[in-house]
Amino acid sequence: MSTVSTEDLRSLAWTDVAAPLPKEQLYAALQASPFLYVPGTFNTRDLGLIPGTPKIRPGYAFRSGALNGLSDDGKKVLTGKLGIRRIFDLRSQREHATQPDPEVPGAEVVWTPSEEVDAVVGLEEFVDGEGEKGYATMYMDVLKVYKDSIKTVLEHVRDHPTEPFLFHCTAGRDRTGVVAGILMALAGGEPDAITFDFMLSRIGTEPVRDLLLAFALKGSGAESVEAPGFHNLCNLKTSGWDAFVKAAESEYGGFEGYVTKTLGFSSKDLATIKKNLVAATN
Repeated sequence: MSTVSTEDLRSLAWTDVAAPLPKEQLYAALQASPFLYVPGTFNTRDLGLIPGTPKIRPGYAFRSGALNGLSDDGKKVLTGKLGIRRIFDLRSQREHATQPDPEVPGAEVVWTPSEEVDAVVGLEEFVDGEGEKGYATMYMDVLKVYKDSIKTVLEHVRDHPTEPFLFHCTAGRDRTGVVAGILMALAGGEPDAITFDFMLSRIGTEPVRDLLLAFALKGSGAESVEAPGFHNLCNLKTSGWDAFVKAAESEYGGFEGYVTKTLGFSSKDLATIKKNLVAATN
């Protein structure tokens, strides 16, 4: 594990996506906490090790990009070194059918069907400013379309506090980022730490930037990277996350309101989820 300062991570994570990250700095960052080396994965990290005050206990909640390239050595790291016992696939119907997660001995792979057939997004709302309106709309749609998947993750936290878990989508950036933000917020994580985790996907996705560029072009229907709004869609900015948090506050009263009013968890469930994110209990 290399030593990279929080300031170095911040500098890389806040780099415009149009500029490839310097390889030497990138490789050092990917070998440093909170990132984890799991062969065959990318954008993999421990939510309990995010710089700042994430509050989630280390070694319990993990996030990553797609697992279809997971190697046998990677599987051993997931279930052996990390102790992961359940893997949640947050992808659409077509993504899951086209490249299903591999079987991982020692861990249950869970995919909860959503109403989204394929991952698509409109560029119109990403044109103005830094794309804040587009991010708010896209992530609010995640709360609606993937509510059953999110509920399944939270049920695991409520019912299995001693069993580490991982969740992922394709890039491990947007849908995964929404779930990570919810978990960190429920654990009492500071807003700066939650935003930092969101921005770290700028670093974590860099090794597969060409693949994800193609994924974004397909999902947005853009004819080229020059299409209006496309740069904002691909370029992470804290303003995008902030716009989403504001929208969630307006519609649900925040993430706690979403968990209770939309997902149907009781106040007792919510208290248990919060407690289990912070400390393991039997």
